[in-house]
Amino acid sequence: MSDRPSEWDKYLLGSVLVISLLIGGGTASGLYTDTLIQVVAIISAAAVFSQNSGQKIPRSVLWVLIFALALAVLQIVPLPTAIFNELRPELLLGDAWIGESRFRFISVGVGRTVESLLYLLAAAAFFLAVLRLRAEQVSALLPFFLMGVICNGLAGAIQYSLSDNVAIAGLLPFTINAGLFANRNHFAALLFVSIPFVVYYGLFRGHLLSCSLGLITLLLLLLAAGSRAGILIGLAITVLSIVFLSARSRVSGLSILAIFIALSVYTIGAWTKIDVEALDPAFGRGEFARTTMEGIKDNWATGVGFGNFQKAYQIYERESMIFQQYVNHAHNEYLEIAFEGGVPAILLMAGYFALLLAALARVRRDPLQKAAFLAVSFLLIHSLVDYPLRTEALATTFAYMNAIIFHQGFAERFSRKSEMIEIDHNGDKLLVPIGTSS
Repeated sequence: MSDRPSEWDKYLLGSVLVISLLIGGGTASGLYTDTLIQVVAIISAAAVFSQNSGQKIPRSVLWVLIFALALAVLQIVPLPTAIFNELRPELLLGDAWIGESRFRFISVGVGRTVESLLYLLAAAAFFLAVLRLRAEQVSALLPFFLMGVICNGLAGAIQYSLSDNVAIAGLLPFTINAGLFANRNHFAALLFVSIPFVVYYGLFRGHLLSCSLGLITLLLLLLAAGSRAGILIGLAITVLSIVFLSARSRVSGLSILAIFIALSVYTIGAWTKIDVEALDPAFGRGEFARTTMEGIKDNWATGVGFGNFQKAYQIYERESMIFQQYVNHAHNEYLEIAFEGGVPAILLMAGYFALLLAALARVRRDPLQKAAFLAVSFLLIHSLVDYPLRTEALATTFAYMNAIIFHQGFAERFSRKSEMIEIDHNGDKLLVPIGTSS
């Protein structure tokens, strides 16, 4: 009987990651594709948790997830109406519980909050399941992610080669506008978060030429997508990935110099795509932020319920800003979460950022974790001007990258390597414990 550990859990979670990248690019609510991904993610995570694992989940991370889920559940629990009388405007008192005005919900739209709860539960389950894998299995999930990126890139390349604006309707329950996404900004987000991993493969896996071509392709697709934030972030994340990851690689300085020269040429092309005057027109993100902050002031204690931004935002919208098009998101993830979850949600975000900063000291020793940290950091920066994490594809990606950052197996693997020495044996490089002979 073989002592080799099973790999079915890696393939199972890898399949969830690929499926989410192929069909999870929609932004509308109630999509059956999103529900399918969520159900598959939860069932797959339950299967992974059904087997014994030697990997431990950090308690601090686990508590943040527990409080996040508890907050969402609390929003759909009936509470005495008297609690809300001094905490929010009358128009936002929330739905009554089964016709009784004595009890109301925090959420002004219980159905949307239940939908958000399932969304959060699926992402958390996938994140925890990846944490249960061995470190080498977590690394082995990366090709599944890159496979999904390649499929999106091919779809985007075909679209942009045919026309400047090719919309595909009928294939999925949402209209595909860029790659396999409904929103070109979210397609751009997927492209730029993959850049650190492409650089990682080129510098540490011996695929410098193929990864250089892949990097050039990603940057050209970012230009074609036309997302201003995506272009700027793509440039910044490429430079930082090369700087931070090349420190421990064996790639020559000439290769790094050639890449920087190519980036300089890319910068010239990127600048021509950016019109400063069009970054924030009168009906733009600045107005969205101002209106959202008005809503936060009136609902700071409890929020209006996750998933209810669109419904509550209309109450605070200025009459001069009401057009045929409506505002579905704040285009600032942090303001939107604060509006929907109140002070408790703000504290949870602060707790997550504290954990992320604390993890920075640990991940500096492993290049894959450094790549994941860069990807997560820039996805969070992009969330200042957009809502990328509201798509299943990027939410699952975000969960996977956080699992890389917080996985304790990488530190254990590094400590084992520090107790070994590399020797040359018949032309092969082998790691043997210090103090033994070959």
